[in-house]
Amino acid sequence: MKDTNIKRRTFLKGSLAGSAIAVAVGAGLLTPSTVMAAWPKDAFAAKSVKDVMNNLLGGTSTAASKDIKIKAPDIAENGAVVPITVSSSISGIESISVIAEKNPAPLAASFNLAGSTQGYVATRIKLRK
Repeated sequence: MKDTNIKRRTFLKGSLAGSAIAVAVGAGLLTPSTVMAAWPKDAFAAKSVKDVMNNLLGGTSTAASKDIKIKAPDIAENGAVVPITVSSSISGIESISVIAEKNPAPLAASFNLAGSTQGYVATRIKLRK
């Protein structure tokens, strides 16, 4: 009898949670655009570094900085899974993007950061060369 009560409670909790989500979707409070991350579609579809930078930043000007550190292997064991780390000591960083010039789609990753976030990302990307 006790096992039946636990199953019934679990079912009721699941039903109530599902109903609450259905009501939120029906009321327009929960839409795909509000729960999905921002995605710079044009930048990821770009075929050149210049187009990526224009789509992401609105320009192509760059400047060298000693405050930005990129850590990646000289030779990767597997080009499909290359670990890369980008860190910066610059305060107030808004985003970090990883561009692989020789890839068919150069933009490998793009991260939007909150104002007080440390400028650090670690990911794995696919590299052609």
